Amino acid sequence: MAINLAKSQHLDNDGLSEIFRQYGDHLYIKGDHDGAIQQYIRTIGKLEPSYVIRKFLDAQRIHNLTAYLQALHRQCLANADHTTLLLNCYTKLKDSSKLEEFIKSSESEVHFDVEIAIKVLRQAGYHSHAVFLAEKHLHHEWYLKIQLEDLKNYQEALRYIGRLPFEQAEANMKRYGKTLMHHVPESTTVLLKRLCTDYQPSRDSTDRDSLDRTALNKANSEEFIPIFANNPRELREFLEHMIEEEQSPPQGVYDTLLELRLQDWAHERDPERKKGLQEAALLLLRRENTVFDKALVLCQMHNFKEGVLYLYEKGKLYQQIMHYHMQNEEYSKVVEACKTYGDKEVCLWEQALGYFARKEEDCKAYISEVLQHIDRNNLMPPLLVVQTLAHNSTATLSVIKDYLINKLQRESQQIEEDERKIRQYREETAHLRSEIQELRTSAKIFQKTKCSMCNSPLELPSVHFLCGHSFHQHCFESYAESEAECPTCTPENRKVMDMLRAQDQKRDLHDHFNRQLRSSNDGFSVVADYFGRGVFNKLTLITDPPGGKAGPGSLEADLQRDLLIHTKRNV
Repeated sequence: MAINLAKSQHLDNDGLSEIFRQYGDHLYIKGDHDGAIQQYIRTIGKLEPSYVIRKFLDAQRIHNLTAYLQALHRQCLANADHTTLLLNCYTKLKDSSKLEEFIKSSESEVHFDVEIAIKVLRQAGYHSHAVFLAEKHLHHEWYLKIQLEDLKNYQEALRYIGRLPFEQAEANMKRYGKTLMHHVPESTTVLLKRLCTDYQPSRDSTDRDSLDRTALNKANSEEFIPIFANNPRELREFLEHMIEEEQSPPQGVYDTLLELRLQDWAHERDPERKKGLQEAALLLLRRENTVFDKALVLCQMHNFKEGVLYLYEKGKLYQQIMHYHMQNEEYSKVVEACKTYGDKEVCLWEQALGYFARKEEDCKAYISEVLQHIDRNNLMPPLLVVQTLAHNSTATLSVIKDYLINKLQRESQQIEEDERKIRQYREETAHLRSEIQELRTSAKIFQKTKCSMCNSPLELPSVHFLCGHSFHQHCFESYAESEAECPTCTPENRKVMDMLRAQDQKRDLHDHFNRQLRSSNDGFSVVADYFGRGVFNKLTLITDPPGGKAGPGSLEADLQRDLLIHTKRNV
């Protein structure tokens, strides 16, 4: 009656709400809790919810509190605490039907904080309801936590990750990858292969229509290697897949796979399988992205001889190859290394001779073979050879007898050849001197009948040179570069003059270098400066013979200089 009277008097909502509250209080005092809660529901939006909630917190009145909280959520006036309280009421009443109805409402009817609801359901043990809510509202992290930590459903969690967009799938595999690898290693490895090549979510993904199918989604495979810490078989399968699929895999993938293959090779006892593992490791070393230092350390750690030698050869470290054989006392391999790489580094033969000379074992056969090559290519002075072999107590004179005899015979032959050339040069020098003297004192008669250029009969006007060449004047003017030089002799004359100038320049430079070196306080910086200027580069020069004595070569150079000076044109 009071309500009808208030409505007839057009009382505002606040007044009506106060009447509903007072009537609800009256019914609550009388013990009519069901009637009271209906009145309190009519005060929602005006009366503070805590006023009602405190009255019905008793366990016997929990169903009345549930009705009030449901009405509060329907009117979108509930906060996180109200949602928590309502879900706790459902769980206390074990009213699964109401609970399912509450969480399975359509998205437009959701009037509660989903994350709070998931937490409460998980805490109360309603894991299936919590999983449903997390999946429905795309709370991926909560879904995976419940599946992995509460339900232990690892396969389902892996399937769920495979349906997520790339960024979320990558992040969740980094977070839960170790747990999944421990319980479902094969399926986890398959998903990681997809994630690190060209990942696309599974077909039943709800977001598949919004994904850019043309984008290449590929995670960094190196970042997932720690996940396989306790699963070497799956790690090897994953790394081999990445090596095959990627043209330039991350360096960590390559290094880890190489280490695994070397470990397998080192522990394998079956000869056939060991050979296959050796080929697999070498095949990996031959790839372009091999980092020399890292690969060499790994091969040395596992005593992988073939890999070490391959890397030395690839790095052109030929001396290291020979030293490796020396350390292992592989005499035949030492000689073989000299034969293979001796042309590239001639010092290998000298080092090999010194190595065998220090051995107290009987190495006569190897010493003889090395000496033959040294003798054939004249790599060491005989005195140095004798001094080197003097350290070996087993190397007698018979070892180097043939070497010394051959060396002395060749030296004798060389001396005879030098003496013959000396005689020849002296005769040529005497002949040149007589020609020069004749040119200086006597008239030169030109009797050539043909032009040296066109080989036609010589006609006036003509040009004659003291070297004996004659030309038509028109031929000379057409081909001559200078009026004072014979066109036929010019190329050879220029070569000689260039060599003479270089010799003079070298001699002056040598004197200047010696003076500067003697007067400098830091001789090393002087030498370094000359090296930087390229002064010590190899040049083709006419040099004096050893000992500073003038030999036939210098006499011939002087004669050539005189001829060039006195070669003049005569028209």
